[in-house]
Amino acid sequence: MAKHAPPLLLMLLLHIVSSTFQPALVLEMAKILMDNYCFPENLIGMQEAIQQAISSGEILQISDKKTLAAVLTTGVQGALNDPRLTVSYEPNFVPAVPPRLPSLPKEQLTRLVRNSVKLDILENDVGYLRIDRIIGKETMTKLGSRLRDNIWDRAAETSSLILYLRYSTAGELSGVPILISYFSDPKNLIHIETVYDRPSNTTRELWTMPSIRGRRFGRKKDVIILSSRRTMGAAEAVAYILKHLKRAIIVGEISAGGSVRIQKIRIAQTEFYITVPVARSISPITGQSWEVHGVSPTVDVNAKEAVAQAKSLLGIRRAIPKVMQSISDIIGRFYAFTDRVPSLQQHLQSTDLFSVVSKEDLVYRLNEELQPVSEDPRLIIKYNQDDTAIVEEGPELYDVPDHMELLNELVDTLFKVEILPNNTGYLRFDKFVKSSTLAQLEGLMAKKVWEPLRDTDSLIIDLRFNTGGSFTSLSLILSYLQDTSQKHHFFTIYDRIQNVSTEYFTLPQITGPTYGSTRGVYVLTSYHTAGAGEEFAYLIQSLHRGTVIGEITSGNLMHSKTFPIEGTDVIITVPFINFLDNDGECWLGGGVVPDAIVLAEEAVEHVHEIIDFHQGLRSLIEGTAELFENYYAVHEVALKVGKKLLSQSEEGMYRSVVDFESLASQLTADLQETTGDHRLHVFHCSVEPETFHDVPKIPTAEEAGYMIDALFRIELLPGHVGYLRFDLMADIEVVKAIGPQLTKLVWSKIVHTNALIIDMRYNTGGYSTAIPLLCTYFFDANPLQHLYTVFDRSTNTMTEVMTLPQVTGQRYPPSKDVYILTSHMTGSAAEVFTQAMKDLKRATIIGESTIGGSLSSGTYQIEDSVLYASIPNQVVLSAITGKMWSISGVEPHITVQASDALSAAQRIIAARLLRRDQGK
Repeated sequence: MAKHAPPLLLMLLLHIVSSTFQPALVLEMAKILMDNYCFPENLIGMQEAIQQAISSGEILQISDKKTLAAVLTTGVQGALNDPRLTVSYEPNFVPAVPPRLPSLPKEQLTRLVRNSVKLDILENDVGYLRIDRIIGKETMTKLGSRLRDNIWDRAAETSSLILYLRYSTAGELSGVPILISYFSDPKNLIHIETVYDRPSNTTRELWTMPSIRGRRFGRKKDVIILSSRRTMGAAEAVAYILKHLKRAIIVGEISAGGSVRIQKIRIAQTEFYITVPVARSISPITGQSWEVHGVSPTVDVNAKEAVAQAKSLLGIRRAIPKVMQSISDIIGRFYAFTDRVPSLQQHLQSTDLFSVVSKEDLVYRLNEELQPVSEDPRLIIKYNQDDTAIVEEGPELYDVPDHMELLNELVDTLFKVEILPNNTGYLRFDKFVKSSTLAQLEGLMAKKVWEPLRDTDSLIIDLRFNTGGSFTSLSLILSYLQDTSQKHHFFTIYDRIQNVSTEYFTLPQITGPTYGSTRGVYVLTSYHTAGAGEEFAYLIQSLHRGTVIGEITSGNLMHSKTFPIEGTDVIITVPFINFLDNDGECWLGGGVVPDAIVLAEEAVEHVHEIIDFHQGLRSLIEGTAELFENYYAVHEVALKVGKKLLSQSEEGMYRSVVDFESLASQLTADLQETTGDHRLHVFHCSVEPETFHDVPKIPTAEEAGYMIDALFRIELLPGHVGYLRFDLMADIEVVKAIGPQLTKLVWSKIVHTNALIIDMRYNTGGYSTAIPLLCTYFFDANPLQHLYTVFDRSTNTMTEVMTLPQVTGQRYPPSKDVYILTSHMTGSAAEVFTQAMKDLKRATIIGESTIGGSLSSGTYQIEDSVLYASIPNQVVLSAITGKMWSISGVEPHITVQASDALSAAQRIIAARLLRRDQGK
């Protein structure tokens, strides 16, 4: 950078013609800043401040020189936003010239370095290196062998290092690369800092060094730097670099925020001095600097507590490899998803735990790393801070007595059976017992449970107080709820410890009468429902055997073991069993969401409402199928869908619906999935929806002008290209009424263009009656063109739509290109117009696939209910292929984002017109 003042500032200073002392002082101060301040690009900001100070005359009134120095300090700091800039009045100031260390006698230099750099070895072979002054390159060279033998080689032998910089307030920047190199790899040199020196106008890059005296500490062992508010200068550079290289953890307080080099410079021959930062540092790692702001610690503690904190932290970090290995071993031995084990173990090996500074932090980081890989919320690592005992359920919890009298008492205790109003059975049990003990209980269960319930119309199973038990009894209870003449697969259990998969089916023989598979089953849950109780509720849903009502279940981690990591407070919970449902999907727990979410205490009341609703469910589904078969435009599809709905009803697929809203949603999803037609909708409406048979209002002459302005937008684009946008398809009678004005105000202005762009990106449809007229303008009068065919299911008629023999005004010459822009919003009649123009090769379609709308849909009531079905009753067939396209929509010739369609069309038109001109 050139040493000259910014022109505006020089002009300002040259115009100061006062002979008073203060302006001259300001002038000299400004010259010093111009030549020495390390941010010369910021000096432009001084102009206004200096001019204001001189012109206001404020400083001329200050006679006290210390006060003047304070005022000037405030001014220069405010102008440059740099607190390091200070002006002082020091009449007796004697500049201290510190001796250059390398010039000292070797014995004195050795004594000084010995007092500045000390190494102790603490317990656990932890190195404790205190550096109170960063030694420069020359001094290190002169005392290289002594430092190597007493410091670096001894430090390299330690297991970890505490680098004590709390009182490091001085030093030389040339020593920073050497010190950083002891903690880096000699093969990969690193650019660690860039220093700009203003007086010499030079920039110097600091890099790690390929060779140093003494052994390196290396990159793998832990380094903790202790900092305080006194840590300053080169020591801050060391701390900042090692922190952002992820090579050291900073413990203590934020550092002083010093500078690379500060100079106190006398202002001319006065007794005023200005302190100026003459060099600046920038980190190539972060793009920022440690100057002024200081180095923030990783762990913020009082400086006096930093040593104890560092020792504790090193203890934690020493345990990390053991913790990682133990976790890897436990996952390898016990985790149920064996296919995920290698990737989990590999991920653990590659996990960067540099920033871990506490046990809580370690646990958080490990979970953060493992969860995305495992995608299993059951696999979790915790910090057992309170030394909570790890409780595992024992098999004795589910044992049953052998004595018949005691068995009777147990059955009476376990099961509560009632017959509620409307012949509804009620069964409550709060625990699942082991299947090995059920043989002793089943006879009593058959007599006391299933016999009383056998003739009920529906069954409530109350699991609101069921806290779990043994999953092995699930298949027995589920067998009573199925038709045992057929074999049903309920679930599969994979046990990682035993490395065995066990499939559970309906039991071939049961003692009591089965409840069967047709009557309604309603399971009540609460947030207390846990373990096997949750599995039962989940299976009721996945098997489509019943309806779950109540609260979301507890979400306990299922089939897991918790292992303590020896010597630490860390524990890992590993799922060793996988629970796969009848579809082979692994259920990871997390709670069962009921089909009807209500408060547990209100579940019984709600279940009766749902039972009443389900009694009419079959009729509603049959009514939907009948409407669909009668009115859907594609009859063969309608017949298929009707059968599908009835089949799904028989399979229990609608047991999860609990009211009209959920039934409407389920029917809509099933109809759309089966047909691929998103136009189908079933909706709930408490009042009969209006049927729109609106006759379009014919506008007056005055209204026609307003309508044209509102509906149509035209432009002439470069190259004499016409642009026409309209966002609504009007009825033919309306078009005829406004025809003369439309021709004059719109069509006449674009009919003579070289090419035409029709923008349908925002046209969601409207009336189809005007489509033949609109298309006719783009074809010759003879022969008439077959545009498309409409099949109307409600009347079973097929109508061919043709162009018209006559139109008002000029036609757009067939020799000129037409481009239609589309988007995913383009629908209904706008799609029919677009597809007709595409089929007849009269337009190039550019943009997105259209929505796939319908020309006409009918709204029909389902039975006498509050449900209605919107069913497309017309289908559009291509004039060329005879095939239906209206469900899938119009596919453009050139697919681009809708927002880019206009510019794409303009580029294509420009290229085609250029080729035509060149062809002439």
